[in-house]
Amino acid sequence: MDLKRLNELSGKRKRRRRLGAGAGSGRGKTSGRGHRGQKSRSGGAKYLFEGGSMPLFRKIPKRGFSNYPHKKIYEIVNLHELSAFEDKSEVGPEQFRESRLTRRGLPIKVLGEGELEVALTVRAHKFSKSAVEKIEKAGGKAEVVAFIRKRKPTKAEKADTKAEGAN
Repeated sequence: MDLKRLNELSGKRKRRRRLGAGAGSGRGKTSGRGHRGQKSRSGGAKYLFEGGSMPLFRKIPKRGFSNYPHKKIYEIVNLHELSAFEDKSEVGPEQFRESRLTRRGLPIKVLGEGELEVALTVRAHKFSKSAVEKIEKAGGKAEVVAFIRKRKPTKAEKADTKAEGAN
């Protein structure tokens, strides 16, 4: 077997449609764009442009308040997932990340889904009432810790750390 003798699978590369190749090709003259109008010109039509009349999304009244920008999103950890940790140990956001229970770097909320068989000291950013009850029933403790968002370093901070590394 030789690499230069391998054939490409048929149908792997789809050929580009060639336009404007005469009347007999079926894609000649107007090249499938029809006669005149904004859509036939190069540059096409502007998205959501309605020919100069007032666009629909500007006509419709805007009412109320959207909480979306202020919504708090948590990574969820259920109690039955915590049973994998050793008895009488302390677990927190770092241990959750190491054991792949959380991945996105968001605040963590522990929910009371399932049962906890081991006594743990659980540190998280938020707990449900049922989770706290079940943790304490198993002989453990639920501790709320503050969430500190890690921010990206500025260019100046990056330059400083680079300069410190060179010395």
